[in-house]
Order: sequence, then structure tokens, then C-alpha cells
Amino acid sequence: MKLTRRQVLVGAAAGAVGATGIYELVDQLTGGSPQRTNAAKLLPEQHLLDGIRIVDSEGIEVLVPPLHHEILTARVTPGRGDVRAARDELEQLLAKLDADYAPSPNGLGVTVAWGLPYFRRLTPDALRRHLPHDRRADRPVLFDAQRFPSDPFDTRLESNDVAILLRSDARANIDDATKRLRASKLFELTSIRRGFAGGGFEGGRSLPKQMAVAAQIPGADLIPDTSELFLGFTSTQRAGMGPGTIANFETLGYVDFRGSGYFRHGTHMHLSHIHEDLEAWYLNFDFDERVATAFKPNLRVKQDAQTVRQGPHDVSTEADVHREFRRSGQIGHSASIQTTSRLQHDVVTHDGTVFERGTAIPVRADFNTLDNPFAWSEKPDEVGVLPAAGVHFVVFNPTGDDFRRNRLAMDGHLPQRKIELEPRSRAQGFNEVLSTTHRQNFIVPPRRNRSFPLAEL
Repeated sequence: MKLTRRQVLVGAAAGAVGATGIYELVDQLTGGSPQRTNAAKLLPEQHLLDGIRIVDSEGIEVLVPPLHHEILTARVTPGRGDVRAARDELEQLLAKLDADYAPSPNGLGVTVAWGLPYFRRLTPDALRRHLPHDRRADRPVLFDAQRFPSDPFDTRLESNDVAILLRSDARANIDDATKRLRASKLFELTSIRRGFAGGGFEGGRSLPKQMAVAAQIPGADLIPDTSELFLGFTSTQRAGMGPGTIANFETLGYVDFRGSGYFRHGTHMHLSHIHEDLEAWYLNFDFDERVATAFKPNLRVKQDAQTVRQGPHDVSTEADVHREFRRSGQIGHSASIQTTSRLQHDVVTHDGTVFERGTAIPVRADFNTLDNPFAWSEKPDEVGVLPAAGVHFVVFNPTGDDFRRNRLAMDGHLPQRKIELEPRSRAQGFNEVLSTTHRQNFIVPPRRNRSFPLAEL
């Protein structure tokens, strides 16, 4: 199904506050929600979803994310004198959503993340007392976002009070949650960001391929038919995703709670939007170079493979990355990031859980989007007329500095020695076809303190 130019324009216009616009196609193209288990526990962590399905893709276990995603960013409307009452009101609203929908893809996942502007304005004293400290970086776990070497000069560093991530296989569930949140009058929306996920793991044509073709995105016809992402490779393989509570503040010992357990079972969240140049990716990079760019140079995989094994025993060391760079003049995306995003030795946590060397640490919740860059924004220049291929990148890390290390490694800033690269050069591969438009860091409190955190103190 392709849209006419007029349909695309109408769909983009309909992407305002009260409509889903082009994303109404998701349910038409998929024919309904994928099969899931009904069991779902309400976990202490907000950022973890129960009931995630696991499928086999080319002999590798892959997680199947929810179909629909939406992020609301906002300023909070209550002032300091009203924030305790607002805390009670929001918690009642969220508890009602918990009661109405299972915390799983079948129901609704709700993650409420808070930015520094909220804390600085409304709870500055309590924040100083209770914000955890990063032992490795000797700084707080939450700090303002920064531009990285390969970011465009005009990447916007945002200052939202709050970001609310909604995930579900049912679009109606997300719409209902959004309606309730807006009706509360607790928030003044600054943006709405929408998207989808769904690879062709059962052999059918994948959602990214169908959506990109329908929206007439340049290069859409070149996307592999069963690709989970616009760029052709599978990103949610089980071994590439941080397991269990590994991204929690308390798990790996990176964090000093300074005598306060307020944020225990919480985590750090980074949110950004990234444009993807599909034509450049598929026309300028042949399959072998796409593999080298996405993973590592000289990696041998089956022609046209989409799911490439990235388990603990496939992880590149810093020495590997330097050696491959000397041989090929390139660094691979996964290989460079693995020097910081994977455990460098076995870890036994405080509760006796053993994570082996090479285990992934970040827990990603990113999703494909046709927003350009947002579905709706209070700023007119943040809503393009035509859809564009991209990703709303959402990732949970044990600290803000842990994310920072991973992102710098993507630019060749490895733990021990930097690889000298021109920003956005072909040697970095991905950075030639990716362009980050917005960034912000947030803290995700545990579920018990998700509503206007620290307000009661």
C-alpha cells in the first residue's frame, strides 16, 4: 500500500495532538496484535516490561517489542506550593492505568522519567540530598545532555520537565492513557513522538518496510522485506540487550546512594531523535560494507543476513577495535560501543546474580518513526510537512556517564586510547547516514516514587 502525496500530507497534518495520523496504518498493515503470553507482573522498576515474547531469527533469540510507541514530553503546571497535591493526583491516575491494563505489550507499559529542569525548579534541596552519585565518574547519575563529536552543530539539547514513554500492541490503550494524562491538567505538552516496531520474524513483510514504502520515504524500496529496522539489521536480539535489572542503579555497584534508597530500582534514561538517510545507506554501502559499519570490519556473515550473532563470546575488545582500524581504516558501530557497553569481567551482584563477561548493560527501548522529527511540537519547526525515516532512541543505563561513555565510543573515544577520526567520516560509517536532532537525559525513579519524585520531602 502506497500513499499518494496528498494522503501523506494529510497524514502528517493529522499527527497533531488529537490524532495518530500516518500511524493508523500500523494496525491495518499488521492485521492486529502479535500473539503474547497473558502473564504480567507489576515490577518495582518502571522501565522493565513483563511478557516480552522471544522468537528465533536465523538461529538467534530475538525479543519482540510492542507494536506501538509514544513519548509525551511536557512541562509540569503545578508550582512549588502545589506539587505535593499533584504527586497524589498523578499517582492515582497511574495506579488506575495499572489496574486497567496489564504492564505488558498486551496491555500498557508506562514509564515516567524526570528531567533536571523539574528538580531544579521544584525540589532542589531534596535533589541534593537524594540524587545518587556515580562512583566511576565522580559526578551525579543525572546531568545535562551534551553534544558529541559526530553530532550536528545544531543538535538541540532539550529541557523538558518530564518524558512519559507509553508502549503497547494496542493503539487504543496508548490513546486512552494519553487522553487521561492530558485531562489531568498536570502537564503542558511540549512534544508528542510516535513510532512502531515489528520485524518480519514470521516470514512476512516487516512493518518498517511497509510503513516506509507507504510513506514514500526515499530508499524505502531498498529495505529488506523482513527487516526489523529501516537500516536492515535486527537490533533486539536477546544477547544484545541488558538482562533483568542490570541497568538499575543498584545492580553493578557503579552508584553510591549516599545513605538514601529513594531511587533504588530506578535507572537513567537517555532520549534522542535520529534522522536516517536510507538512500545513502543502501546505495552508497554494499552489503559487506553495511555489515562492517553496523558490526565490525572483516566480519563474515551469510549474504543478506539480518540477524547477526552478538552474544558475550562475540564481543570485541578495545585491542580488537584498534587492530581492525589499522587494517581497514574503519571502526564498526557495535564493536566500538562494546568496549564500554559490555561487562569487561564476570560480575556477581549484591543478590548473588552472576553476569558473565561480555554481557550487555544498556536496556534499549528505541523504535522506528516517520516523525520529522516529532509528530507534534509546541515549536513549529519541529514538525516537518513530510514523513522522514528515523528512530526515537530510548536507552536505560546504570548512570548518565555510562551512556556518555557508550556514545563517545561510537566516535572512537575508547576507554584507554582514542582513535582519531573525522566526525561523520566514512571511517565511522553509521555517523555518515545518521543525524541526531535532539537529546536529553532523565532519571527514571522506581515505581513507588514515579509521581513528582521528591515532592513529599
